[in-house]
Amino acid sequence: MKITIIGAGAMGGAMAEGLLQSEKFTPSDITVSDHNQPVLDHFASEGASVTLDNQLACHGADIICVVVKPWCVEKTLKGIKDALNYKNQKLVVVAAGVPSANIKEWLDNGITPTFFLVMPNIAIAYKQSMTFITPVDASATEIQQITEIFDELGESLIMEERLFPAATAMSCAIAYAMRYVRANVEGGVEMGFKAKDAQKIVLQTIKGAVELLQETGEHPEAAIDKVTTPGGCTIKGLNTMEQGGFTSAVINGLLAGKK
Repeated sequence: MKITIIGAGAMGGAMAEGLLQSEKFTPSDITVSDHNQPVLDHFASEGASVTLDNQLACHGADIICVVVKPWCVEKTLKGIKDALNYKNQKLVVVAAGVPSANIKEWLDNGITPTFFLVMPNIAIAYKQSMTFITPVDASATEIQQITEIFDELGESLIMEERLFPAATAMSCAIAYAMRYVRANVEGGVEMGFKAKDAQKIVLQTIKGAVELLQETGEHPEAAIDKVTTPGGCTIKGLNTMEQGGFTSAVINGLLAGKK
């Protein structure tokens, strides 16, 4: 299976890195198209095919991923639509806030194309993305094919398009998690740890929390109850954070990102 990525910025580049690490693909299966020559040189050094020509990048591909800024989607799709084979190629559009109705209009060639709205996060570079997928006019076989690719690069979730704005906001949670890490490290430094040691502690603690919840399937509150001794430091810390609006700040941040 051959995959083309059009646009190798932060997200497109991360997708290419993840695919190049995958055992399901060889580097020659991956084509990267971008206007930045140093970026292309980097991916060429990793064995991918590279080009400055988006239409050329579409030739021979089974799946074409358009990973550009939302305001560039229309121009990019109109620029490649004559090079697309709507019957045999699958299109993946990675761009926040671009509805499927607009994409259909931009791609209109008298045929309804099969495509997918997709939103990963940059951890896809390390095969650890949480990726949201909305199929548009796709068959069950096509959905399975796309899902298997993104499951290889982390975890994926199929959803209705109406939930895509919320999913886009939730994909920002990787940044929220990083902000929490930064705050926790700063607290550790204030309490006397070196920054490097504090970050090691925080990252392993978060990794442990994730593994615990994934392995047990427990509700987070049930797991919290196991580590909060009555009158202990953990519950005092949690309650102090809640007094500062911890939960409401997270929820309000997600809702703001959905707008």
